[in-house]
Amino acid sequence: MSFTTADVVKLRKVTGAGMMDCKGALADADGNFERAVEIIREKGKLVANKRADRDAAEGVVLAKVSADKKFGAMVVLNCETDFVAKNENFVAFADSILNAALENNADSLETLKSINLNGRAIDAQVTEQTGVIGEKIELSYYGKINAETVIGYIHPGNKLATLVGFNKAGVDINVAKDVAMQVAAMAPVAVDKDSVSPAVVEKELAIAKEKFRQEGKPEAMLDKIAQGALNKFFSGFNFVEPDLCKGW
Repeated sequence: MSFTTADVVKLRKVTGAGMMDCKGALADADGNFERAVEIIREKGKLVANKRADRDAAEGVVLAKVSADKKFGAMVVLNCETDFVAKNENFVAFADSILNAALENNADSLETLKSINLNGRAIDAQVTEQTGVIGEKIELSYYGKINAETVIGYIHPGNKLATLVGFNKAGVDINVAKDVAMQVAAMAPVAVDKDSVSPAVVEKELAIAKEKFRQEGKPEAMLDKIAQGALNKFFSGFNFVEPDLCKGW
């Protein structure tokens, strides 16, 4: 079978591969368009396997909430270079994955990877993009929040994003955005000390007591000394600014 320039352009549009790659795939497929698509996809898998040990430390972090603001999702799509991370097609691909997560209320990363997007599983499309782009592409993280009010924030540059859930509906959006931005800036471990996980508190107290016990401190004083150590431990943490919490 023969093929035309229009076929090459069509294949490029469908797969996103380069013109020469599309031309080569059509030649290898004797002009059979469906087989050419498979060849492009197979090439993506081959490239993915070859680059499996590469470090995909760049990429984008995107967050978005549902129309009713009760569900929020976040995805991290990694690549190897900042050049690719800034490419509008790469960002658009990450955004389409995020939209699929919202539309399907995905409950885990594995579930998200299995969702069909434009007729193919997201995981397969990520692999294909490795072949198209020529870099290791990895959907490395998916997070979600269900709450009465959810707000998302993406810091300029798509390198940092946050999702914040509030336990009340009708939260002032400006307040919510301020909180989300502060979370991005300060990376707080909790809203306040009382919100820190009891397991973390117990672990730190146990560590402190054993440390001072080894130093020969009186057993009767260990609880009080350990509490002081816990306060010092907390002082190294960031919490959400108290004034922002008013009226939640």
